[in-house]
Amino acid sequence: MIHLVWLVPFLPLLGFLINGLGRNFLPKSLTGVIGSGTVLAAFVISLLIFPEVRQPGFAPQVISLFDFISVGSLHIPFAFQVDQLSALFLLIITGVGSLIHIYSTSYMHEESSESFARYFAYLNLFVFSMLILVLGANYVMMFIGWEGVGLCSYLLIGFWFKNINYNKAANKAFIMNRIGDLGFLLGIFLLIQQFGSVTFTEVFAKVPAMGEGSGILFAIAMLLFIGAMGKSAQIPLYTWLPDAMAGPTPVSALIHAATMVTAGIYMVARSNVIYSLAPHIQAIVAIVGLVTALLAASIALKQNDIKKVLAYSTVSQLGYMFLALGVGAYTAAVFHVMTHAFFKALLFLGSGSVIHAMGGEQDIRKMGGLKKWMPVTNITFLIGCLAIAGIPGLSGFFSKDEILAHTWGYNKIMYALALIGALMTAFYMFRLYYITFSGKFRGTHEQEHHLHESPVAITLPLIILAILSVIGGYVGMPEVFGTPHLLAEYLAPIFAPSAPYLHAHHLSHELEWGLMGLSTGLVIVMIFIARGKFSKYEDTGAENTGFAKVLENKWYVDELYDAIIVKPLMVLSRFFQDVVERAGIDGLVNGVGTGVKWSSRQIRLLQNGQVGFYIFAMVIGMIVLFVISLFL
Repeated sequence: MIHLVWLVPFLPLLGFLINGLGRNFLPKSLTGVIGSGTVLAAFVISLLIFPEVRQPGFAPQVISLFDFISVGSLHIPFAFQVDQLSALFLLIITGVGSLIHIYSTSYMHEESSESFARYFAYLNLFVFSMLILVLGANYVMMFIGWEGVGLCSYLLIGFWFKNINYNKAANKAFIMNRIGDLGFLLGIFLLIQQFGSVTFTEVFAKVPAMGEGSGILFAIAMLLFIGAMGKSAQIPLYTWLPDAMAGPTPVSALIHAATMVTAGIYMVARSNVIYSLAPHIQAIVAIVGLVTALLAASIALKQNDIKKVLAYSTVSQLGYMFLALGVGAYTAAVFHVMTHAFFKALLFLGSGSVIHAMGGEQDIRKMGGLKKWMPVTNITFLIGCLAIAGIPGLSGFFSKDEILAHTWGYNKIMYALALIGALMTAFYMFRLYYITFSGKFRGTHEQEHHLHESPVAITLPLIILAILSVIGGYVGMPEVFGTPHLLAEYLAPIFAPSAPYLHAHHLSHELEWGLMGLSTGLVIVMIFIARGKFSKYEDTGAENTGFAKVLENKWYVDELYDAIIVKPLMVLSRFFQDVVERAGIDGLVNGVGTGVKWSSRQIRLLQNGQVGFYIFAMVIGMIVLFVISLFL
């Protein structure tokens, strides 16, 4: 089956072509079947590939399709690499992606046939691009997929393009990602210059020879990380991701859970040996991840848009993944990518179910008491909240506590700060849950009259994701439970090259139990505080003041960027437009044209048709030439 891996990205591409080209005549039912069926078929193939990859002693398989770039000694094939890491991401992308596609068939049913087909075409192209990103056997292939998901995010965030604000959000995402992408591209150029190759197997084989502390490795690692900061929304390039909520809710689930924002995590994990040999950059990765996690969590505490809370939650959880990568816990980072894909997709799709029932309303202050009308959405959303909060037995508990344990061994202060972030996560998620589902309904009578549970195409993906959010963590049971860490054993060949350069921190069982008990106890306390504060929430209409207002306004980071970057650039662009281009370049070019026209009008007067004038002009010309010759 491994040699049929090309079918995994090809099927979503086929769905994109059929729905895209047939958007004006395909019925909605067929469009939904094609869009969902191609991704589901890709998931089935990924499932068939997985048993072969997880066999003991499996070696990475490179399937080369054709020569892509061949210049001098540089050869870059269009090739796929199937190994433990790519196979795992295939399952996440196609599995969660297929559920989001099925969900979309109901969520987007009110769109016109053309718009419906265009949506599924974009969605299929998004999945295709992400599959190219994780399957590529070299950095150029990864970059192709990287740019593909960037393009598709622009198309999907601005899907309802008649809304100017949505277009601005799409532009913001596209432009901010280009900043990070430039860093990634420069990193690829350095790889070519240093190693003469961008193929993973060749580069990673040569990296150890450079030794720890190499300046070139530092530069490569930093440039690649800049790319990751843009795609995975880390400080300072994170502000695009909350604005990406402008797109349809299933798009938010796809971007935030299983695909685009995890690309940076995948790239750093794939390049683990480079980062392990560049410890200073690895420390920067950890610090940036931790600061991002805390900043985004603090903002989520005071957001009232149901999707914005989840968006800042995503930024925060991505910060934890980068924290794990920075402390050398590569398996823990990938583990959290997997569990996060389950519970965050569940939460976003659950929010979509709520928005669907509320007739498009997204302000949680105008909701309340929805568990009465939406029992399935209520229970599944609650499971998602419990999972992301890290309640024992659910998937988020295992991945979050593994990150915290590794952080404890790396730096105690960073552990304390990471624990504070986890407590804020529990608080803002249950603030969201209780305000939305508990208490009295605070919407209009018209909204209350139309409240109902969502159809099966929406609730079925919620149920499946809720089950995965419960059981998904048992592949990474900590050693203290006396069971093998299946995911660590599975991913060991990927991270084996980094093992000699990492400083392992082994915790005693007593300490590990203590850390788990501490975090669990504090998280439960935060949940009860949120319950006491928000289970009977009533909107008084009072505005936040002081520090709460700062959090509600997202620390005014967008305003700061606008003041120090956007407005100066606008002034500079107007200067170049009005002074340099119009008055300077255009003035010069237009002046030449005006001069030629004026001189031609004057010279044409000499052609008057009178022979006497021509004889006179000839005589004057001869005199002038004679005078000139006297002085030469």
